[in-house]
Amino acid sequence: MFDFDLYIYQVPRQPANDVMPGKAYEDCVRMDEECYKICEGLIPCSYVKQGQNAKLAHQNKIRLLLEKKKIPDDGWDDMSIELLLQELAVMDSNNFSGNCGVGEREARVFSNLVSQRHYRFGHGIGRSGEITAVQPKAAGSSIMATLTNKLALHAIKLAGITLVKKCFVVPMATGMCLTLCMLTLKQKRPTARFVIWPRIDQKSCLKSISTAGLEAVVIENKIEGDELRTDVEAIEDKIAELGAENILCVLTTTSCFAPRTPDRLEEVGAICKEKDVPQLVNNAYGLQCSKCTHLVQQGSKTRLDLFVQSTDKNFLVPVGGSIIAGFDESLIDNVSKCYPGRASGSPSMDLFITLLSMGVKGYKELLQQRKANYQYMAEKLAETAAMFGEKLLDTKHNGISMALSLSKLDMMSDVSQVTEVGSKLFTRLVSGTRVVAKSGKVTEICGLKMKNFGSHSNSYPSSYLTAAASIGMRKDEVDLFINRLDKVLTNVYTEKNQS
Repeated sequence: MFDFDLYIYQVPRQPANDVMPGKAYEDCVRMDEECYKICEGLIPCSYVKQGQNAKLAHQNKIRLLLEKKKIPDDGWDDMSIELLLQELAVMDSNNFSGNCGVGEREARVFSNLVSQRHYRFGHGIGRSGEITAVQPKAAGSSIMATLTNKLALHAIKLAGITLVKKCFVVPMATGMCLTLCMLTLKQKRPTARFVIWPRIDQKSCLKSISTAGLEAVVIENKIEGDELRTDVEAIEDKIAELGAENILCVLTTTSCFAPRTPDRLEEVGAICKEKDVPQLVNNAYGLQCSKCTHLVQQGSKTRLDLFVQSTDKNFLVPVGGSIIAGFDESLIDNVSKCYPGRASGSPSMDLFITLLSMGVKGYKELLQQRKANYQYMAEKLAETAAMFGEKLLDTKHNGISMALSLSKLDMMSDVSQVTEVGSKLFTRLVSGTRVVAKSGKVTEICGLKMKNFGSHSNSYPSSYLTAAASIGMRKDEVDLFINRLDKVLTNVYTEKNQS
């Protein structure tokens, strides 16, 4: 870690041909002013002044960003973002004019297309010892990465987790980041080998535990009405049975497919606090949902050590990054030190550009639109379900995903015909829905045999179809989905009735 406020005023811009890095910031500003004076000999000075003022407007945005280290209220235009990236890129050694690189890693890029795609950043982030460390060869990349972590922290607070203390962006998806967190916790709990896992049927969760060399202990969910909810008592009993010292953590989940609901983080945290067992939260796409962020915030008041979220699911960037966050700065530092070697800077840059482009107002507007679309989709799905004698399952504790029952198909069809609903939707270009059939099939994953994998339960009473209202969705997409779903269900139910 380093003193960011001191660092940003010490690093130079791109040096002249034969000048080594280290030239004072003030000298660079003076050189800019001299260039403008020279320009006055080429065109009228009023025009030069006008252009200088336009550039100053961009530079003032940059100055405020460096000073506040927060997402700007209003999103930036592309030119301002590109200007900042160019200013930072010229501070990396591979872009120094006259640079002579004789090391094994000099950020040489063969393809100009690749170089342009990365805005001429090539050094990545971090050093061999720590992902958040500063690279002497890459002042600009280091500033960008550090700023991104600051902006990500601001975004998490805007989403509702105001008590969060620190976070950092990692160029890995959620599953591998959960593994990294578990390996860090393992350093403090070397004899622990079990992870208590309230069942959430996503393979990456189980694989993250297995990859860390640990053993998952599955806690079946309770069926409460239509919902699958955390069995807190079973977690407490299992900790007592196995011994708290043998348990690495309880791995809970916020974002999940209905009818599964977010785990009871505060209640689980109370047990973890009493038994001195860490709680690690898979918050994969929970930042976009106020119900999930509220649970994380409340969980921190009992015990919640770390929570992990995906950048693509929450901030509309390409897959490839996650944010590891927590309420204890020293623990977050330990996780960052556990990451071996340098890392790709692409996920950090994608998030950096996106948060600057969104601004606080744009981000909040997206969160509000998502919530409104959730209500709208729920209303439309309920209407559609009623038309076919089905129902929208009552999963009020899940604020992102919802499920429509397919119980009539259970009575009329075999499993393959139930899943046909999903296939027909996909051929009509509807992506993201899941059809979960009541099959009784046993699936083996990482050595565990699980019945009805995909349904989060050994014995959920009916088949169903899920859909999610996620950030970035448009209202017209909901209408299009409902229209295509109506046609598919009409087709399927007509065929079954005739047969």
